[in-house]
Amino acid sequence: MTTRLQVLFEDDVIAEIRRAAKRHRMSVAEWVRQALRAARRDKSTGDPRRKLAAVREAARGAYPTADIQQMLTEIKGGYRVDGVE
Repeated sequence: MTTRLQVLFEDDVIAEIRRAAKRHRMSVAEWVRQALRAARRDKSTGDPRRKLAAVREAARGAYPTADIQQMLTEIKGGYRVDGVE
């Protein structure tokens, strides 16, 4: 099912939208549909407090690390199957 949506714009805004649609070789309706899809896709749905807590945790940098050669050796060791490379 489809539903009609009417949105009122000032003349200068609708002219700009028409130009953008023409540049993309599509109708104004299709340009608007794509713009709305992109806006929905880009909209953040996560809790900002949770995101901020994750950023603060990462900024503390309290994660285990090792010498680069040791890490590479351990990574390479992870590729082995039954002790065979």
